[in-house]
Amino acid sequence: MPTQAATQSPQENAPSASPRPVIILKLATSLDGRIATATGESRWITGELARAKVHRLRADSDGVLIGSGTALSDDPELTARLKPAAKQPVRIVLDTDLRLPSTSKLARTTDQGQVLIYAARGVEPSAVERLTATGAKVVFVPRSMGGVELEAVFEDLKTNWAVNTLLVEGGGALAASLIKRGLVDRLEWFRAPILLGEEGRAAIGPLQLKHLADAPAFKKVASRQLGPDLWETYEKVSAECSPESSPPSEK
Repeated sequence: MPTQAATQSPQENAPSASPRPVIILKLATSLDGRIATATGESRWITGELARAKVHRLRADSDGVLIGSGTALSDDPELTARLKPAAKQPVRIVLDTDLRLPSTSKLARTTDQGQVLIYAARGVEPSAVERLTATGAKVVFVPRSMGGVELEAVFEDLKTNWAVNTLLVEGGGALAASLIKRGLVDRLEWFRAPILLGEEGRAAIGPLQLKHLADAPAFKKVASRQLGPDLWETYEKVSAECSPESSPPSEK
């Protein structure tokens, strides 16, 4: 199905033999890995330069994905707001029970680009009608423990919506779910020089690890300063390549 996402040019976005897109997890946190205070305040943890870079990451991606919790708490547009105007990614929400209101920014900006909402089969028809009336597309996938079946979502995105590179922006439960499944290929981590403490909301939810050897490993491949903030890029370490055997990364 031809969409705006089909016009990608970066080499990393080229289709591959994998049934899913390349998945990039974006994190914007305090130094101690928090994305919000205990009360949920998060605007803005990082500065203007970091936020501008996130808009560039969106424009360079075929799709941008969030969970329903982030959609409800932050009410984001997920558009790439750049000058000159940038290509807009497909905007995607994992919303198992279709809780997203028709008054949300995503639902009200379908004229600015495709909005896909992945829900579990069997939701109320009235909820489907409410959201499709805004121009959003509701896609049904199997239900799994705690939400929708992620593998089915990603396969549909790549096969039917030309999403070869997917930027995931939150929240903590979704990030943990992707990491536990080994689905995160790259991390784009923006750190602000502040501390929010244990009571702050964690960027990554529980991974339920029992041994250090089971910890998902990533290799730092780049580090840049964006005003007061630090932007680091990490790539997943493959099973056959341990962190100890990897060459040192440039900084």
